[in-house]
Amino acid sequence: MSFKSQSGTPRAPLNFLGLACAIGVSTIYFNQPLLVDMGKTYGAPAGRVMFVSGATQVGYALGLLLFVPLGDVMERRGLMMRMYGAVIVALLLVSLAPTLAWLIAGSVVLGMVASVTHIVLPIAPDLVSNRERGRAIGKVMMGLLLGILLARTFAGWVSKLPALFVHAPRVFPPGAFWVTEGWRYVFVIAAVINAVFLVVLGRRMPKLPPKQNLSYGDAMRSLWTLFRTQPLLRESSLIGALVFASFSCFWTTLAYLLSSHYGLGAGVAGSFGLVGAAGALVAPIGGRWTDHHGTRWVLTAGISTLAISYVLLWMGERSGLSFAAHIAMLLVGVILLDIGAQLTQVANQTRIFGLVSSARSRLNTVYMTIYFAGAACGSVLSTIAWERWKWNGVCGMALGLIAVAGLRHALGSRVPEPFNPDSRSEQSSIETALEV
Repeated sequence: MSFKSQSGTPRAPLNFLGLACAIGVSTIYFNQPLLVDMGKTYGAPAGRVMFVSGATQVGYALGLLLFVPLGDVMERRGLMMRMYGAVIVALLLVSLAPTLAWLIAGSVVLGMVASVTHIVLPIAPDLVSNRERGRAIGKVMMGLLLGILLARTFAGWVSKLPALFVHAPRVFPPGAFWVTEGWRYVFVIAAVINAVFLVVLGRRMPKLPPKQNLSYGDAMRSLWTLFRTQPLLRESSLIGALVFASFSCFWTTLAYLLSSHYGLGAGVAGSFGLVGAAGALVAPIGGRWTDHHGTRWVLTAGISTLAISYVLLWMGERSGLSFAAHIAMLLVGVILLDIGAQLTQVANQTRIFGLVSSARSRLNTVYMTIYFAGAACGSVLSTIAWERWKWNGVCGMALGLIAVAGLRHALGSRVPEPFNPDSRSEQSSIETALEV
């Protein structure tokens, strides 16, 4: 089946791009609900095991910087297929990690190749008119956020599969490797899923040639040009990094909160991702809001929602509520947390993809590298906060990050939206500069 964009270029449908994003990004979030189980495998304390999550985010940021610019240089279907193939290998390596050090190193590699997600995402605005860009990005971003959130649910419950084998000791002795370390199942099964998707990708995705004749070196050098000449890109990147750092504070420490306070395991921690997935449904709505109300309006709504979510998450812990009431407040907080994160992300990416249409992969490289550097910092800071001050420290840290993001937004640019026709002459001059 053939698909055409408005310019006549062969394309894959937005829903398929959303699926590709979901499968790619999910691989870097499997470890979050499994950290307690990983610690038991290696006999390591929480402070050390939590670095697995941070290592994956660091790897992802490196991959965004090193690999995503190739989306403006190479034919994108072939590039995507190579990188999804590398994801399969990395997942298998992580599943076999013999020590915590190897697991952390493998997580860095997995994060790097999982950055294929952001080779996929910039394709979306190429398929629609400028005035529908927010809708297109919102639709694909819904798939990406569902991948992030459902990855935790998938990992939490798949890790419990070995419990079924305890009742078959003749086949699987009670102390067998694959019975006692169920978190490894998650990465093996994920590798199989990626292998199936790789076949579908080869059949479904048309060839997508680059828009410019650039060398990799030229593309990398132009990253600084974009960062230097685009104040809106710098502003969006900083706000995105602060927001995602606060988002990571919760998900990095949730498994330890549930385990230490209520004795709940990885399955329950992962199930919070299923609840939060309800927030992903706001992505297309957020995209339409950016098209109609502008990105500043949506950013204000997103940052405000994030602040409210952490107030609820903190109050539930401090108020001495019953178990049921505390879990209920956690659930509401998670939904609001994901809604806020999604609104800010859709608004930021709608902004940056309107700046230079021929450099969308490189714009996304700059933005997402800083964005995931923020996530890595959030994971590390929340680990330190948990070790010293437990949940109070985590929520206080997250609210501080959100406050700084809100201040930067309040003092930020009020220039016309990037898709305003009046900005086309400026875009043309920037595109010319990037080609030189």
